[in-house]
Amino acid sequence: MANITRRSDLAKFDPFFASPLALFEDMVNRFFSEPVSARPWYPAVDIAENENEIVLTADIPGVKMDDIELKVENGTLTISGSREFKKEEKEGGYHRIERSYGSFHRAFTLPDTVDTEKIEATYEDGVLRVVLPKKEVAKPKTVKISVKK
Repeated sequence: MANITRRSDLAKFDPFFASPLALFEDMVNRFFSEPVSARPWYPAVDIAENENEIVLTADIPGVKMDDIELKVENGTLTISGSREFKKEEKEGGYHRIERSYGSFHRAFTLPDTVDTEKIEATYEDGVLRVVLPKKEVAKPKTVKISVKK
């Protein structure tokens, strides 16, 4: 008996269909083949709070203090700057470039409890530390209430 293949058993080839895995692989390959300056980068940021202040700590290695801009406008703290790629002319070439270069921009909405007139920032060893003090009204107060017998 001969093998008979029915038309419904044939898989149709769709040149525009790609599996989700193939799409992901293509996206990753294109991402890493793009020029470094085309990829955006964002410094990692930690935000901590205590009863007196909010402290924002950002890792910005390889960026000079003069290349960082901090500003507060309309209740938003903005940190921006840039890190330039310095190609070293030497024998051989790069095997891999994973660090990102170019400009960055981070924006944080500040709560109304922050006293924007007293914000202070320090920058040391590639770490930016921004202290956002709270207004006196926002600080928790303990009031002792006496109970009469």
